[in-house]
Amino acid sequence: MIYSDYSIQELNHTIPTVAHYADVTNTLSKNSFSIDDYIQKQISAKHLKNSLSDTYSAIYKHLNDAIIKQTDQMNQIFDLSKFTNRLKQISARVSSARCARSIRTALENAGAQIGQHPVAASDWGQTLEKIGYKKIDPAFDQPVEGDIYIIQRTRRHTYGHIAGYTGTQWVSDYKQPSYDVYHDPEATYAYYRLGMS
Repeated sequence: MIYSDYSIQELNHTIPTVAHYADVTNTLSKNSFSIDDYIQKQISAKHLKNSLSDTYSAIYKHLNDAIIKQTDQMNQIFDLSKFTNRLKQISARVSSARCARSIRTALENAGAQIGQHPVAASDWGQTLEKIGYKKIDPAFDQPVEGDIYIIQRTRRHTYGHIAGYTGTQWVSDYKQPSYDVYHDPEATYAYYRLGMS
């Protein structure tokens, strides 16, 4: 992996931090270098005082964690209108048991980089949080365009359910008459909104 020299802040003893990283698909400049070069530079500059193996482990782990986090945050371009417009195109009036697939394709159409994802609708919470949704108290009385809810699995519905709000209607793999598709007073909900802090 290649990094530009302005992308990595100086290490403060053994605690590396990352500000920004270069897009490796771009042409590498003369100031670009590999992570091994960076580590050697820090060792020679005597900024790191623990053993070589500890040094390599600490740097690789920290850089990897920081880059994954920044990739998720900085490369996430999400167009809410594309998400809701895709849901509005769904014309079915009854479910085909493909709610998770329907929400996933709408999210991807809006620019969400999902990659690996769960099959069951009830397991989608962490995936939604990864792409910028935040779990909030259910707001079925005042839904906002782009809101998504999950019904946790039940004995009768082992995969659970997921749906998104278009601004006027809840839609999953069909246009729902309401959010309460199970008509089960024991159903439990998880509610997500984009960009809430």
